[in-house]
Formats: sequence, structure tokens, C-alpha cells
Amino acid sequence: MRAMFAARKSVFVDLLKWNVPVLDDRYESDQFDDHHAQYLVLTDSTGAHLASARLLPTVRPHILGTLYPQLCDDAVPTGPDIFEITRFCLDRRLRAAERRIVRDTLVTALADHALRHGIASYTAIAELAWFQQILAFGWDCLPLGLPRVIDGAPLAALRITITQQTPALLAAAGILPRDAYTGHTRREAA
Repeated sequence: MRAMFAARKSVFVDLLKWNVPVLDDRYESDQFDDHHAQYLVLTDSTGAHLASARLLPTVRPHILGTLYPQLCDDAVPTGPDIFEITRFCLDRRLRAAERRIVRDTLVTALADHALRHGIASYTAIAELAWFQQILAFGWDCLPLGLPRVIDGAPLAALRITITQQTPALLAAAGILPRDAYTGHTRREAA
């Protein structure tokens, strides 16, 4: 878990210059990293962090509903079977060729996790360039409103519906997991 929070600091604070809390000058962690957060973490065979994502239940405070509801034209989607994907993080140590493999593996792990745990859909917020990539993954993904510029960045909210067909839709778009990486779902307090 420490490696995941350190990777988040490296990506979101050091690289992207987000103004978010940092603990001990090493770990990015915010008010949503509580005992309700779930973490999907990809590691290599030695257990080193490759990628991760945080999943927040939408029946509790979460980023879209709490901080950015204006990104939705209608009400923010919430419910016991809707989770928000946040802090989608690829480790900065990955080489360019590895980044695509790890990204695709994490995306398919998100779909598999949803199917195993009764999650019907995910919501997320993304900057416009990343939003366009997410739409191109082939899954059932729709914007929740028009993009808006917030703090100088064009942001959009989206909803991804997960069904039994989602893995096949991802595969048809070339989004395939790689067996060299293992996914671990962890529920822990920050």
C-alpha cells in the first residue's frame, strides 16, 4: 500500500502538479482514502507496484458527488452497485512499451472486479485527453455532461456500464490483460 501511495504522489503531485495532500513528503492520500475505499493494485512478480486504481462507493462522499457535481448534466449517479474510479495510476518507472500493457491489464481487471462484486457501473472524472482514451476502450461508456474547464483543465465526467459483454467489448478494441501481471484487490484504510 505504501508503494501505491508513493506512486500516486510521484504521478499526481510531482508530475501533474495537482494540489492534493501529501503525507511525510512521500505519499499522496486524501480524505477519500478511508476504510470504505477499495484498491485494485497490479504488481509484478516481486510485488512491486505497476499500477493501481481506487474505487469509491457512491453511496458515501466521493469526488464526483462531493467536489465536481457540476460536471453532470443530471443528478450524479449513485447507488450501492455504482463505484467511482479515482487515482488511476501507472507507475512512472514503466517504459513506454510496458505502460500500454499495464494500462490494458488494469482496465480489464476493473471490468473483472465489477463482474465478481456486483458492480453495475463505474463513474469517473478525467481530463479531456484521457477521457477520449477511456471512450475508445470499447466498453459501454457515456459522458455525463459537457466538458468544463475547472482550475485551468478541461474535465469531463463519465459513466461506464459493466455487463457480461464488457470483457469481449474490451478485447475487440484490443484491450487485453497480460498474464505477466497479477491484480490484487485490497480493502484497507489509508
